[in-house]
Amino acid sequence: MIGAESRIDMGICRSHSSLVAKKATAGGASSMAVLQSGTWHWRLPLGLLLLYGLLGASASSSRGAKMDHLQILDGLLRKDYDRRATPTNQFNNATTVICELYIRSFGSISPVKMDYEVDLYLRQKWQDERLKHAEITEALDLNDPNLVKAIWKPEVYFPNAKHAEFQYVTVPNVLVRINPDGGILYMLRLKLTFSCMMDLAKFPLDSQICTMEVASFSKTTEELRLEWKNSNPVIMGKGLRMPQFEIVDIVASDCQESFQIGNYSCLVAEFYLSRSVGFHLVQSYLPTLLIVVISWVSFWMDVDSVPGRTTLGVTTLLAVSSQSSGIQSGLPQVSYIKAIDVWMGTCSAFVFCALLEFTIVNYMWRRLPDVHYKAVAAATAAAAPGAGGLVTPASVNGDAPPSSTKMRRVGSDPSVACAAGMVEVVGMVPCYEAHLPQLSPYREVPIYSKMLARKIDEWSRLGFPLFFATFNLIYWPYYMLA
Repeated sequence: MIGAESRIDMGICRSHSSLVAKKATAGGASSMAVLQSGTWHWRLPLGLLLLYGLLGASASSSRGAKMDHLQILDGLLRKDYDRRATPTNQFNNATTVICELYIRSFGSISPVKMDYEVDLYLRQKWQDERLKHAEITEALDLNDPNLVKAIWKPEVYFPNAKHAEFQYVTVPNVLVRINPDGGILYMLRLKLTFSCMMDLAKFPLDSQICTMEVASFSKTTEELRLEWKNSNPVIMGKGLRMPQFEIVDIVASDCQESFQIGNYSCLVAEFYLSRSVGFHLVQSYLPTLLIVVISWVSFWMDVDSVPGRTTLGVTTLLAVSSQSSGIQSGLPQVSYIKAIDVWMGTCSAFVFCALLEFTIVNYMWRRLPDVHYKAVAAATAAAAPGAGGLVTPASVNGDAPPSSTKMRRVGSDPSVACAAGMVEVVGMVPCYEAHLPQLSPYREVPIYSKMLARKIDEWSRLGFPLFFATFNLIYWPYYMLA
């Protein structure tokens, strides 16, 4: 029993020792892991510090290199550099300058002043070997006005510019980029007002060609030659739109200006503009068309409605005249006829003819017969001095000539003549007019005159719209398609 118990105690001791040994092994492994993780935590900040140091060194080296490049450039400008001479002056060749236009805004096209305004970037490129240096390895972008004055630049101007402004907000809008190979990019921003000679013969259904010219001011073609960029020399800003025109095409070409002192290189950009007719359709054509149609309402009104038809005709005529005056106030006073003048003149003519038609119809409606006027003429002839200056009712009515027994000479008192039943033709107009309706039996208007007046109204109801439609069929194709 004692031996068995001792063996049991020894087994328990062995298991306990093995368990302790396992725990010791696990504890050593965990301590090693803790030591290794602590090492990584120390390595990460050291790596970041090393990376920041390398970046700072590269940035400082780049700044130092740029400062070195600027110092080299200053040395080149101080050493044998004459900004008055062209880059190719020493080779007796003309310096070629490549030009490009980037237009930010295009608008304010005025037909009265014959001009338009643009806001653009003028980009010029040329080669200047005098600014080439082996130690300049990157392009230098500079906007120092003093540096711009120190280097040679092409002396160009805009011949058809009426006004020009250089942009200074918020800094002078100028940039000079000097490439390592000596290539120079000179860019500046300008606000310009160009003249544009317009032909308004088809206004407002017209198309215009406005030009933008760039030319050498002081250097002849022997010293300076301007050329457009090979592809897209004139670029319009994204989303650029104009209220009255649409840009159909842009054509860039070269030209040459000849003067007595020499020939000068120049460039021309032609802008083909088509006027948007929507505004004028709403503000000019449609109102006048409606006024003309309203003037035709009088053809359906009764002939006896004299005040209504007269008011309608005069009102429509004044409305067309007012509309025409408003349109002409915004246009220059040119000596030729414009398309809008043809339209307004025709509309005014139709309205006036409608008023004239009512005048004729009213006259035919109230026209007296010819027999009445013949009787009056006979009475007037009988009242000649040889007849005693007196006319009896029978003579006015066309009866037998008055006998001597019925003829009486009345004194100078008009009341006596009127009371006597006789009319004095000479000097007695009031008495004559008072007695004439009673003397003439032909006061009623003949039926054929009234029928003719109504027929004229019926013909006008069809004729006026037909002639106006014919005018439109000729007017619009002629000015829109020509």
